[in-house]
Amino acid sequence: MKNVGGIDRVVRIVAGLVLLVLPFVMARPDNTFIAFGVYGWLIVAAGVVMLATAAFRFCPLYRLLGIRTCSLRG
Repeated sequence: MKNVGGIDRVVRIVAGLVLLVLPFVMARPDNTFIAFGVYGWLIVAAGVVMLATAAFRFCPLYRLLGIRTCSLRG
């Protein structure tokens, strides 16, 4: 069952891409693969979750909270 609407989906895609790329862009050129260490990997994981919820148009947290940003037809 879909519970993520169109605008919400676009916001999740943009936010997910930013979160996915941010630690790698902020990495220093002195052999640091990812900036922020463990926090960097958590930011990447959050980006992946955002992209996954946008792709499947389903957010488990929305389901638990009873939130629905898409039309009832979807």
